[in-house]
Amino acid sequence: MSTEDRIERARELYERAVYSGDTSVLIDAERALDAVEADTALARGRILHARFQSAPAGAGALTAEDPAELPLFERALELYRALGDTRGEAEALFWIGCLHQFIRRDNETAVPYLERSCRLAGETGDKRTQSEALRHLGIAAHAADRLDEAREQLEESSRLRREIEALPGVASNMIGLAYIAAAQNRRADALATLDEAHTIARAHDAHAIVRHIEQARTQI
Repeated sequence: MSTEDRIERARELYERAVYSGDTSVLIDAERALDAVEADTALARGRILHARFQSAPAGAGALTAEDPAELPLFERALELYRALGDTRGEAEALFWIGCLHQFIRRDNETAVPYLERSCRLAGETGDKRTQSEALRHLGIAAHAADRLDEAREQLEESSRLRREIEALPGVASNMIGLAYIAAAQNRRADALATLDEAHTIARAHDAHAIVRHIEQARTQI
């Protein structure tokens, strides 16, 4: 059900309660609006995350964590759980884990959120969220020097991303796979992986990914 449908449903239930006197339907109206609030909180949190991620290096305060971001994701998680929306819960868990990993550089806190997100997303068939969780679990494994584990998780994330045709995300994963290959003394594989990633990224106008690929070339 879309946001517009949920709001319209709440209006219809309000009118039924007013005109028929059946106030029991207001519970359903409130649940519909709780779902809208959860979706909106998650969307707002993602916007704040994108602003942090795209802030230029050396921008000072612009790169500081927005204090509103985590409460938005936590509110979404609370509402999705209350609604029994497991798919939404998985997505909210992912973003909480991503914030702890990417912004706070705290993999110890992030990993349990990412693991639960991955499991719930798999149970609900949400390949997009599952692929995101696997990517970030791979990043955590790479940071802990568990290179084979990291490679498996990034490859599985890429497989899911190909299934849903999220090809810029595949290119992004390939950067991580290239770094892993380099760490395993497979430099030729690493450079070939970056070449393929570059082709994908250029074909989909993923200019930010192209910049990351060029940076990786200078470090491998």
